[in-house]
Formats: sequence, structure tokens, C-alpha cells
Amino acid sequence: MPAAPAVLLVSDHVDGCVHVLTVPDGAVVGRLTGRHLSEHAGFLALPGGRVACVDDRRGELLVLDPFAERLVERTVPVAVPAEHLACDPSGRLLAVTTGLGKNTEPWSDLLTVLDLTTGDAARVRTRAGEPGVTVLGGGDPLVVLRHREPGALAVHRFADLLAAAPGCPAVTPHALLPLPDDGHGDAQSPGAGRVFAATGEGVHRARREGDGLAAEEIVPWGAPARGWYLRLDTRRPALWSTLRGGDPDPLRWPEWTNQAWHHDLETGRTRLTELGPGLVFRLALARRHTAFTRVHPDGDELVLLDADEGAAGIRRVPLPAMDGAPRRGGTPWEGVQRRAVAASPGSDWIAVTRGGHGEVHLVDAATGREATRVSLSTPLHHGGHMALRAHDDGADGDPVGR
Repeated sequence: MPAAPAVLLVSDHVDGCVHVLTVPDGAVVGRLTGRHLSEHAGFLALPGGRVACVDDRRGELLVLDPFAERLVERTVPVAVPAEHLACDPSGRLLAVTTGLGKNTEPWSDLLTVLDLTTGDAARVRTRAGEPGVTVLGGGDPLVVLRHREPGALAVHRFADLLAAAPGCPAVTPHALLPLPDDGHGDAQSPGAGRVFAATGEGVHRARREGDGLAAEEIVPWGAPARGWYLRLDTRRPALWSTLRGGDPDPLRWPEWTNQAWHHDLETGRTRLTELGPGLVFRLALARRHTAFTRVHPDGDELVLLDADEGAAGIRRVPLPAMDGAPRRGGTPWEGVQRRAVAASPGSDWIAVTRGGHGEVHLVDAATGREATRVSLSTPLHHGGHMALRAHDDGADGDPVGR
């Protein structure tokens, strides 16, 4: 069965440009300038191959359709800096939280909710921090905010937020579920009406119960490490994360350990696969593989993990070095180049950026071979951010921005 036709959106959030490429030939078929997308909020998959994202400079949510003649389908004003972005399972009702932006501490407590069908939108005040967000269906939609310090899952009725008065009024959740203070990473299983939050203890689970949440048993990491990123596998009911272990000092990053964490939501089984030392963070889900990038002073690589075979199906693809890459004695975050990775569950293609060089590698996950290397007109500082979509690939089954 041939891979479905796919389109790649590549955001250079520093230079303010979004490139649109066809896959796998890498032809640039569109460009959107003057748009500085939030790398942290990322891209949210919507039905029909569309994506939502937030322009942090203009304060707008964008709905992009890379398969249409006109790329920008609509815009809606939202509060920024955008921290997290999510929608209900239908893709109609969206929520955008705010957080740090270019500040050292969280300062904004604004939450925006909007209805893409009616165009209605409202802004309210919640709690300053870096809140994660999910939007539950299964009745009257609920907005669930994942707060830190003190940790909690705060539940709001979407309709109440959308009907809020002008002037960004403060709102109080009608239900709270306590969490540890170190939550980071959110996912939702739409069909099961469950939300998941990653903490140092493991993955906290809660199911919708009326207009509130009922806590369920915590899923342990199964290793002396934790995940900072959590993602629903739309190909089968499962969760993925990358476990980072070792000395947390950022200067020791070349020694950090990394494991792929896979938890089957049907069987309850957890599988760990060693990825190697260095910096590994976000992951991408292709049709039959899960992709990770590993940055290390001794050489970078794309790690392809067969979703069914685990460690027995691992393939490592060397990547050319980046000028300005993280080095020993420095941190992997400040003033360095990184890599972004993207895939579609309806395709076998993997896209990886080479930050600072303006290059995108298009790799066939089935063979591990690079089919195309694209040179773009902007440098992709910090690695940029990407979304790879096939028209009906099912990626919108994950209603959390990535």
C-alpha cells in the first residue's frame, strides 16, 4: 500500500515565516511571511488535513489548510504568549493558555476559548503559570487546565467560559483534582473521555464523570527517570513519552539518559526502549514507526522505532552536524541550535530539521534512507517547528497541540 500524499508545514518562528512543502519531493509550494508562530504551543491537527497554530506577535490563532488554494482559512484573536493549545474531539471548540513567552517567570493568567463554527471567542483570567489544557467532549464540553505549584486539574464548563463578560473576568473552576506540583505533559483519549498528565510520580489518569473528573490509578514510569512530554498514539490506543534520567544539571546534558516509553491503554503494558545519551525531547508518529531525534556532541541521529517490534525494530540514521549545536560545558537550551521532527500517521515519511542551516531532511521510515534534503530561504533558528499532514491521516484523533 503506497504512502498517502503528504504536505509539510515548516515554521521558522524567529524569522517569521511558514514554508509549505510537498512530500517527499520537497517542492516549496507556499510561503506565509510575517507570522511568528508559537513553538511551544505547536501545531494542533484538525479534521481534513488542517492545522491550528498561534501567531505570538500578532495575537491570532490561525487555521491553516495546506491542501487548499488559500493557506489561511481563518484567523481569530487570542491572548498571547501562547503556552498550550487544544480542541474538543470534534475540532470545533479550541482553548489557548498563556505562560512565559520571553520572560523568566509566568506572568499571564489569560485563557482564550473559541468556537470555529460561530466565530465566538472569549478571554478569562485563571491562574498565572504554565497551564496545560485539554477540552473534553462526551456531553457539555469541559476545559481541563493542568496547573503547577500547587498542582491541580481544574475543570471549567466550556459554555460558561465562552459566555463570560467582556473585560477578561476571573473565573473559578467548578471542580478540582489535586496533582503533584511538577506536572508537565498532557494528553487526552477522546473516545474514553480520559485525560492524562505527566508528573515525577508517573502518568496521572482521570476520567470524565458528569461535569467533573474522577481520579484513576497512576501509571508508573517504570524507570528512575520521568517524561516531560506526553502524546496519544492515534494508530492504536497508547501513550508515548521520552524518559529523561541522570543528573538534572543542564550542563550535564550529554550524559542524560533517554528511553522511549510506550504504554498500551488496552493491555496496561509498558515498554521501555533505550535511545542513547544526550538531548531527546519531542517525538513524531509515522504510519508504522515512532521517530525521535537525539542530539549529542559525538554525533546526532534520527532514531526510528518500529511501533510493534520495540527494541528489536530500532534503526539509527546519522544526521549531519549543526553549526551552533549544544556543546559540552554549555546548556542545550540557551543560544544553541536544535532539531524538530514531524511525521503523519498516514505516511511513512519523517521530516527532521537542521537548525541554523535552513535544511529539512525527508527520510523514508521503512528504509531509513534520506529521499530529499530541502534548503529553505530562512535559517530555521532553534530548529523551527513542523507539522506533516496527509489529508485524512487521523492525526486529529489527538486533540492536543504538538
